[in-house]
Amino acid sequence: MTRVIKIGGNEMNVAGFLEELAAQVAGVVAAEPVVIVHGGGQEIATLQTRLGIEPLKVDGLRVTDAASLDVAEMVLSGRTNKQIVRALLATGLDAVGLSGVDGRLLTARKKEHPTADLGLVGEIVAVRAHLLQRLLQVGLTPVISPISLSNDGQTYNVNADEAATAIAAALGAEALDFVSNVPGVLADGELVTRLSPDETETLIADGVISGGMIPKVRAALDALARGVPQVRIVDLAGLRGGGGTVFSEEAGQ
Repeated sequence: MTRVIKIGGNEMNVAGFLEELAAQVAGVVAAEPVVIVHGGGQEIATLQTRLGIEPLKVDGLRVTDAASLDVAEMVLSGRTNKQIVRALLATGLDAVGLSGVDGRLLTARKKEHPTADLGLVGEIVAVRAHLLQRLLQVGLTPVISPISLSNDGQTYNVNADEAATAIAAALGAEALDFVSNVPGVLADGELVTRLSPDETETLIADGVISGGMIPKVRAALDALARGVPQVRIVDLAGLRGGGGTVFSEEAGQ
């Protein structure tokens, strides 16, 4: 049984988050192997601005020119990846940081969009799952930056939710957790603990799920459709304790 945990980049700027993340992940690893996939959106935007590059998004996807790709790779495969690895090592976990480029772990192609050219934004077409399996077999906890490589040698910036979903599907993972800054899907202020795809679509249509939660639940439903049996949106406090909103075909509120 393998669990994939996707960490958003914005949460890592919160004081104490990395230390608490490492403690929570160490608890999970005691029971099952874990692969971590992370983003770094806020840090990327901050460095872009500092370098005079205007951040631009289309439908929540970062438009990436060559200069922006350099920034994304520096932040994701460099600073952010190593911050997480250091925090995990401090708990005694044997963590190793990789990007999708390393060992051609993640193969990507240019991502097409119906109304805009996203530039050097990619989508995953292949995962070298056996490489991750070998790392897990020897007790390592992989920490993966979603920067990936195409078959023709072009580097692409890949959405971390999409990378986590592709990795979970390729590994045949039993569970995929999207760690968020909210405890899960809320209806009238109350946590919805379980949802099926049909129930989720109803909540979107009714406006109960709205704004930034919509792409989160879309990512969860995509993972479910790709064969991951249990997908969850959860905050850090609920990660180890069974909290959050669980999406599964058999779910019911």
